[in-house]
Amino acid sequence: MPSSPGPVPPGRPSACPDAGAATGAAARADGAFADGALADGGLADGGLADGRPCADEARTGDGPRADEAATGRGPRAGADGAVGYRAVFAVPEFRFVFAAHLLSALGVVVCEIALSVLVFRISGSPLLSALTLALGLLPYVVGGTLLSAVADRYPARRVLVCCDVLCALAAAGMVAPGTPVAVLLVLRCVLAAVAPVFAGTRAATLGEILGEGELFVLGRSVIRLVNQSAQLAGFGAGGLLLAVATPRAVLAITAGTFLGSALLLRLGTAARPARDGAPDARRGALLGASLGGVRLLLADRRVRALLLLTWLPPSLLVVPEALLIPYAGLLGAGPAGMGLLMCSMPLGAVVAESLAGSFLGSRARARLTFPMGLFAVLPSLGFAVQPSLGWAVVLLVLTGTGITYNFGVDRWFVDAVPEKLLGQAMTVMQAGRMTLMGLAMGLAGVAAEYAPLRVVMPTAGVVGVLCVPLVIREVRRTAPGRAAGAARTVAGGLRGPTGPLPDTEN
Repeated sequence: MPSSPGPVPPGRPSACPDAGAATGAAARADGAFADGALADGGLADGGLADGRPCADEARTGDGPRADEAATGRGPRAGADGAVGYRAVFAVPEFRFVFAAHLLSALGVVVCEIALSVLVFRISGSPLLSALTLALGLLPYVVGGTLLSAVADRYPARRVLVCCDVLCALAAAGMVAPGTPVAVLLVLRCVLAAVAPVFAGTRAATLGEILGEGELFVLGRSVIRLVNQSAQLAGFGAGGLLLAVATPRAVLAITAGTFLGSALLLRLGTAARPARDGAPDARRGALLGASLGGVRLLLADRRVRALLLLTWLPPSLLVVPEALLIPYAGLLGAGPAGMGLLMCSMPLGAVVAESLAGSFLGSRARARLTFPMGLFAVLPSLGFAVQPSLGWAVVLLVLTGTGITYNFGVDRWFVDAVPEKLLGQAMTVMQAGRMTLMGLAMGLAGVAAEYAPLRVVMPTAGVVGVLCVPLVIREVRRTAPGRAAGAARTVAGGLRGPTGPLPDTEN
């Protein structure tokens, strides 16, 4: 349920989506940023001896930066985390981000449907038609690695608007009569390559709009809700539009949604300077900066653990989801049953995310992280007995509830990465998640060619039971407070410890 173009499995970000904490393991050599980017458990000049940052230099897991009091941001969560979605929408700038994302998310889903139909009508090839969906995921690795530095190198609003305009131009190129299938697929790749840069930049911008406490976590939750809801509404809207208009006419509408998103972001969000404030002469080439930033992030043990936790469950959840159409055929469910199966996982995600965000406090949501991260992969084990349509729907809805594990991961991840690499880190997180999901979908399809569905679909659950606990163990090991002095310094800016993990809360 993705937070961006392509079919979206639970836990996608969305958020990006479109998550983390400074760790007590920062003192360990394999968990520190190199070349002075992070001091191994030490403090930079201007830091406080107890590991808390100076007011104008750093951020902590809960407290606002010194300049946030005058920014007009919404209320912050207190110690009990008693803040809900209403507080997020009380921030005017966020309302524009929400409206823009709603437009672009619907546009992406409708674009995928229309383009898939158009490619099939031109080529008559089911393979090429299916490839248009796969290309919504796999090119993420290109934008997520080679272009990730864009998110921090340039002002966020400019990046977001330019990404939307580029997507609008790509969609408009698909509308032109006589466009060859190869060009249509290349344009689809452009949309997918731009998506992680857009998602990472938007996620980092939410930290500036909402602060980096519970409002940020709930803002990311809203983005995920939009992603899941866009699937449910987008497939229906796309089907209706294609019933009354040609695929190219529908693609023209999606170009308009991207332009509408760009306009909302341009008029409704503030102009902020780039997070990487280094002069152009010191920044180096974009490609080198992108790859160097990725290496720097992956060199940190805490960041690696959190990335694995954001990547692994979603990549396993899409295995049964990718095989739902042949499974519906196996059951003889027909188009109605097929549609019910496809909607079940997003429905479970929307309900669970809404309830957790509305009725649970920050501590309760944090405690869900590890149990729900593991629980999400368990329902797929039920497909080993080839359940009936009704029971398959139940299993998929339960799988969708696993999306709630993102509440804790989002918070810890944003506190674990350096300020100047926040946009790039969110881009890498989103790109890795989407790429692994695309690969998992492909592998599931290949496996289903040689093995029964009742064997392939529960395999994801078996792998999850074996691997997810290992990742959770690593995240716990790198938790704040595991070693003395969890403070971290980032190129002169100090990072303090985040809020407590579920097993360390008071």
